[in-house]
Amino acid sequence: MKCYICAEQGKDSDAVAICIVCGMGVCMEHLVREEVELWRGDYPFPAKKLKKPVPRILCVICHEAYEEG
Repeated sequence: MKCYICAEQGKDSDAVAICIVCGMGVCMEHLVREEVELWRGDYPFPAKKLKKPVPRILCVICHEAYEEG
């Protein structure tokens, strides 16, 4: 799989990850890795925060959208 953003820019780079939001393949230059806190619980409210965060990978475009919102 190739990096979609690089392909749009006319470059040929291998993808190293897939964005969890849009599903686009991204290279190391165009990914953002963040540790996300998880909450465990039942409806209607989360009961407790889990001890360890979970790594998530987003493309830079989806990351910017989340940062704005």
